[in-house]
Amino acid sequence: MTARGGFVPGADGSAPPAPADIALPVAGRRLLTGRDGRFPSVGDLPAGFGWVPVGTLDGVPAWAAEVADERDLPGRWRSWRELAADLPEPLATLAGRALAVVTWRRTHRWCGACRTELADVPGETARRCPGCDLYVPMPLSAAVLVAITRPRPGGVDELLLVRHTYGPTELWALVAGFVEAGESLEAAAHREVGEEVGLAIAEPTYFGSQPWAMSGPGTLLAGFTTTATDPAAEPVVDAKELSEARWFPLDALPAELPPAYSISRWLIDAVAARPRP
Repeated sequence: MTARGGFVPGADGSAPPAPADIALPVAGRRLLTGRDGRFPSVGDLPAGFGWVPVGTLDGVPAWAAEVADERDLPGRWRSWRELAADLPEPLATLAGRALAVVTWRRTHRWCGACRTELADVPGETARRCPGCDLYVPMPLSAAVLVAITRPRPGGVDELLLVRHTYGPTELWALVAGFVEAGESLEAAAHREVGEEVGLAIAEPTYFGSQPWAMSGPGTLLAGFTTTATDPAAEPVVDAKELSEARWFPLDALPAELPPAYSISRWLIDAVAARPRP
């Protein structure tokens, strides 16, 4: 079978790592890169790591391992945010996957039902309890991002941007939030917009998705575009998650936007690039 190109998530640990395989040591929320800025190979590092399979990159197996501290290893320890800003896809996605898998394994060592130590399920990113047979897959947390526009008579359409009370508070970003159990992505978009800025929106149109290691293990961002149903309505922030919300003309967006590697920025750029009447 021909190996798929790019990064393909996986959990095949049936064979041990080869010296030429990709190595991703993780210490807390940081990953090790080589002196050239790329990831080292398994053979570049000392023996004794507990390697866990995370997938393949252009057919080459990739392995992650938790390091108790940032020991004296050849290379540089870097955060995922720093890596994603510097590395091209699919290397940033591979780094996010390694960080997610290692974090999940560290926080899901014991059975939540009977307190027995969990065992790995071969070939899966999952664990099973040998005591009560509880199956514990790595969870996926979905969140939505919503780019809301409104037409302006005789002028340029406007885009709603918000500032959060947490994280990079200086950035103008999009309305966003996690999907609740039993809720569709579209329903979450309607709810989050209503809760955060008090606006009603038209049916959201799917834009794309991105794994997002910044928000924790297994987070997947789904982006949507939509319009405000009442072009005259003004946002009212909830004051808990948001500090400010404003309409900006698409030809006069602020400079303090999300980083270029984020789906939030992809959405903003795509909306701003739409042909104008």
